[in-house]
Amino acid sequence: MTQTVTKEILVLYYSPGGTTAEMANIIARGVEDVENMQARIRTVANVSPATEQTKPEIPETGSLYATIDDLIECDGLILGCPTHFGNMPAAMKYFIDSTSALWMGGKLAGKPAAVFSASTSLHGGQESTLLTMMLPLLHHGMLIVGLPYTETELFQTKTGGTPYGATRLTSDLDDTLLSDDERKLCLAIGKRVANTAKKLL
Repeated sequence: MTQTVTKEILVLYYSPGGTTAEMANIIARGVEDVENMQARIRTVANVSPATEQTKPEIPETGSLYATIDDLIECDGLILGCPTHFGNMPAAMKYFIDSTSALWMGGKLAGKPAAVFSASTSLHGGQESTLLTMMLPLLHHGMLIVGLPYTETELFQTKTGGTPYGATRLTSDLDDTLLSDDERKLCLAIGKRVANTAKKLL
């Protein structure tokens, strides 16, 4: 009798205001909609200008902080953060910059990866943020998974959603809720990375 092995996708996010955290949880549900796939949700700590300031190893609320071992152990990665001036925030960049040893050892090469983001304006740089998040993943040899137009929400969305990854627009008065299109595309990116990991590994 063959034993079924569960594979794990790391959903790694930075969310100072909670917007991308909500997206991460929906993406994780998409991952776990795929049989024998599990999501591991992690976040990154804020970057402080104070050189001696320390943070507790376990955050008071929300997801655990990511470690290098989380990256080594995952079968795929979905990376998300808000858009800051058309780019990823310093906290996410700081964590990614700490992965040089993994790059040298090719530890992430061949694993599928996707990206997601949010901004408060439609033309606030979501796509450039997604693209800049992809660059270090490509340097690691990861295989980028996007959202094809077979996901029909891309044709009709008036809020977030791009072929480069899931996005969210939070400029409406009630910005606590994702639109139906945004929610479906978050689920879709989770499923796509999970299904790709199953086929590759």
